[in-house]
Amino acid sequence: MELENYRVEKAPPTIYYIPEFITKEQEETLLKQIYAAPKPKWTQLSHRRLQNWGGLPHPKGMIAEPLPQWLQVCVKQLTAIKAIDDKIPNHVLVNEYETGQGIMPHEDGPLFYPTVATISLGSHTFLDFYHHLNNVENNEAQLDHSFESRHFLSILLEPRSLILVKESMYENYLHGIAEQKEDKITDIIANLDHCPGVKLGDVLQRTTRVSLTIRHVPKVLKSKIFLKCK
Repeated sequence: MELENYRVEKAPPTIYYIPEFITKEQEETLLKQIYAAPKPKWTQLSHRRLQNWGGLPHPKGMIAEPLPQWLQVCVKQLTAIKAIDDKIPNHVLVNEYETGQGIMPHEDGPLFYPTVATISLGSHTFLDFYHHLNNVENNEAQLDHSFESRHFLSILLEPRSLILVKESMYENYLHGIAEQKEDKITDIIANLDHCPGVKLGDVLQRTTRVSLTIRHVPKVLKSKIFLKCK
C-alpha cells in the first residue's frame, strides 16, 4: 500500500484517509473484544466512555503495559504502511460515542509523537478541524470566539476507515466531533474523493461509533517507579 495515494489533497498538509482499511470481519472481532473487556476497564465521561490501553501517558513518562493481542493486529497493519513513520504504536484509546455524542475541539498535545491514527468502527462521523484564535486571519472571526466561526473543514470517517493526522495538521489546528445525530454532506468535506458512494447532499444518520485512537508515546519508563504528581 502506497500511503501517498491516500493523501487528502483538499486539506492542508498532512491528512491521509484510507477507506476499508480493515475488513468487516476484523471490525466485528474488534467490537467483540472491546465489549468483552471487564467493566472497570471503562472510564465514563460526561459525553462518552473510553478504554485506555498501553499505559497512562504522563509528562514524566508512560509506564508501558503490553497491548492485548487483538490490538497488536492493528499495530502490525499500521507499522507495515509506516503510518507513524518509523515508530511503533504503543498506546490505544478506545472511545465509544453513542448517537448524538461528540468531543469538544482540542489538541492531542506534546506527550505523543505528532501523528494520530484513528480506525472507526460501527458508525460514520465527521472529524471537524478548527483554527486557533491566534491563527484566524479574518478580523470578524477573531472577534467571534465561537468554534463555529473557526471551523474550516471536515473529514468524513466511514466505518472501517483509517485517518492519519500528521505534522502541521496535528500540531497547528484543533479537532473535534460535533454533538449531532445526522450529518449532511457538503463541500466542506475535504475527502469526498476518497469516499465512493457518498455524494453532495446526502444525509447520513449516526449510530453508536467506536474509535481506536492509536499513537506513539516517545517517553516510556522501563520500570514501574512511582510518579509523584504535583
